[in-house]
Amino acid sequence: MEKENKTGVGNFIVLGFSDDPDLQSLLFGLLLSMYLVTVLGNLLIILATISDSHPHTPMSFFLSNLSLADIGFTSTSIPKALRNIQTQSRVITFAGCISEIYFFISCCWKRLLVHLSNRMKNSCSEG
Repeated sequence: MEKENKTGVGNFIVLGFSDDPDLQSLLFGLLLSMYLVTVLGNLLIILATISDSHPHTPMSFFLSNLSLADIGFTSTSIPKALRNIQTQSRVITFAGCISEIYFFISCCWKRLLVHLSNRMKNSCSEG
């Protein structure tokens, strides 16, 4: 009779961050500032395209969708990384890992589709 491993994986350990507390506080501050700049910058782009008094062109639609996809990109992984640094926890559940990968890939596909639709619109309007 063959022996099989029947243990289930419930959690993963996230590696890659330093154990040095001084470096962790620097990393936390750097990640937090980059996250805030990214989210606020993209929100400003969305607000600028929405509040424009000119008719909404396909380019403004493209920019607002691209900014929304960029907010989704950064909001899937950076808050979890910030929480892991702050709480000294390096554990992520299997369901949390799968959901993070799902949202990251869905934002990637949305961004790709926005690029493709813009390219198609540009190529169709030239001729």
